[in-house]
Amino acid sequence: MFVKSAMVKREKCFTVKMEDSVQVGFDLLEKHSIDALPVVEGTEYKGIFTWYHAYRAFFYSGKSNEDFVSSTKISDVMVNEKIYLNIDDVYEKALVELNDFPIIAVVENHQFLGIVTRFDIVNQLQSAFGMNQPGYRITFTSVESEGRIGRLGEIIEKYKESVISLVTFDETNKMVRRIVLKIKKKDNVDRFVKELEKSGFRVLDIAEDK
Repeated sequence: MFVKSAMVKREKCFTVKMEDSVQVGFDLLEKHSIDALPVVEGTEYKGIFTWYHAYRAFFYSGKSNEDFVSSTKISDVMVNEKIYLNIDDVYEKALVELNDFPIIAVVENHQFLGIVTRFDIVNQLQSAFGMNQPGYRITFTSVESEGRIGRLGEIIEKYKESVISLVTFDETNKMVRRIVLKIKKKDNVDRFVKELEKSGFRVLDIAEDK
């Protein structure tokens, strides 16, 4: 999946300008119950304004609260001027970039296109793991060898299982790969699991998600 599939388009974003006061930024953050705002001049991306960085600047400013919020500009406290995603980046890249920030801008040729939020990324992960649908979650391992995923597909087809999600781990040079498969509920899960084990897959856990 690409960033463009998960982003909030600029038309739906709340933004501030560099010349706005910190008070303007605070008012928007509070009004919309959000933690950060993109800073935009026209359509050009300039940075990110957050509660945290504004309060940190206030702590070191030596000013009174009233003086700070009215006299300090957004440009004085904004961050991430050069940290953003491109429209064709894969959304997994957002996981890394959102480690310490609630939002990250999507920018193309300096033009602000929208944002990706931490909330959106969490939702995408929930979808990838099929967390919103009931079923059986089967965790197993497989020796890393050619044709193993193909064999898994054959077993799924043999038992006519409906796959909700399939995620693999250990993308390294290790010889064993972990696989998490979630299938819709049927009365043949025991036979399906036995077939997996018969084919060399080592089943670690079976959990029913209700």
